[in-house]
Amino acid sequence: MTLTKGAATSPPRTARGVLTGVGHLGQASPFAPPGRRFCLARRAWAHWLGCAGFALLLATTTELGPHRVWGACAAAGYGTAALLATRDSRTCRRAALTAALLGAVVVPLVVLVVSGAAQSEVGVVERSGALLLHTGSPYLPHPAHTVDYDPYLPGMALFGVPRALFGDGPLTDARVWFCLTFVVCMFFAGRRPAGGPGPTPVSAVALLAAFPAVALPLAVGGVDLPVVGLMCLSLALAGRGGSGTAAGVAMGAAAALKWTAWPLLPVGLVLLAVTAGRRTALRAALVALSVAASAVVPVALAGPRAFVEHVVLFPLGAGGVRSPAASPLPGRLLAVHVPGGAALATAALVTAALGVTLSLLIRPPRTVRAAADRLAVGLGLAICLIPATRFGYLVLPLVLAGWFRYTSKTGGSASAGPVSLPPCPVPRRPESGHRLSGGRR
Repeated sequence: MTLTKGAATSPPRTARGVLTGVGHLGQASPFAPPGRRFCLARRAWAHWLGCAGFALLLATTTELGPHRVWGACAAAGYGTAALLATRDSRTCRRAALTAALLGAVVVPLVVLVVSGAAQSEVGVVERSGALLLHTGSPYLPHPAHTVDYDPYLPGMALFGVPRALFGDGPLTDARVWFCLTFVVCMFFAGRRPAGGPGPTPVSAVALLAAFPAVALPLAVGGVDLPVVGLMCLSLALAGRGGSGTAAGVAMGAAAALKWTAWPLLPVGLVLLAVTAGRRTALRAALVALSVAASAVVPVALAGPRAFVEHVVLFPLGAGGVRSPAASPLPGRLLAVHVPGGAALATAALVTAALGVTLSLLIRPPRTVRAAADRLAVGLGLAICLIPATRFGYLVLPLVLAGWFRYTSKTGGSASAGPVSLPPCPVPRRPESGHRLSGGRR
């Protein structure tokens, strides 16, 4: 506090006070005013109670058997977590998270794997793995029904190879490999320097996996989780700089699984150009395209007609069988209820893609968090505007936007480089004969 014209004034707020006012996920840092601190841990019981309500509602309203099993198990796990979280202690908070994980992920996954119940996508991937081994292509040449189609890129069939090689068994279920890939990718995406601020990778992955939007596909068989896991890993590696090879491999692996991962390439490469230079970004681009091409091109050349039918026409709703992806999002509503709506939805999709591309050129993201936000916006717009879409696809932008916010340092952006903070201003000692003042003369 300084004196100016006899009045007391507070010192200016510095960058340190701005950046460290609030910690990650609402946890107040030591610099935050006590009256404004917010600790999510003290309200964790409300979070788990809300999750329990969602799971119970799903269990009582859905007609899908695997989803009913998940809802019943998850409601019990979340309810137990809510009870444990009412006590404000580290042990109870850990016990609450453990109960949520057991009820929402482990128990339903074991029950569904042992019983053989799963979403249709699991059977599609496992059949594609067998076809890839025996015919060299994961696609049926003459699909007649919806379940005959495989709308994923050839890399996704690798998750079905264990069952094709070793037969039926709990460890050969494609869901187990979906989960393993997702967890490993998110763990390495959340790694930070020893002693650095932010949550540990284990606690961050556990909290993410226990969230209903992630726990449900983990148990019933969501093919989008390994995709978003590789996307998060790619952005994290790009933000760390380096040679670009590791980031390129991760981006190429994601691009070999599903079309929805391809927007990652421009965003990740722009981020890498900022953090490590254009030459490194070019190297990563060559590596990513090589990895993706090695998985896609041989299959496309072996059966171009089947490849186009499964991977291009069917996802767009232009195949021989209508796609079951028909959630009432704007693109779908335009295509169904408006004359020429499919063309309008496509035009809106192209416009959104151009807008995101221009934003990368005009204002490239300089932090991992900014890049993840830009990618989440692009994917969210694409999911909403494409004519054949599902609500479940929204897990991609949700995880991208939420993960790096939670794991970023002190709640701020994960920086592409070290941030230097200006020193706290110190008032000058007044000279004799002059009025007291804390500011500069």
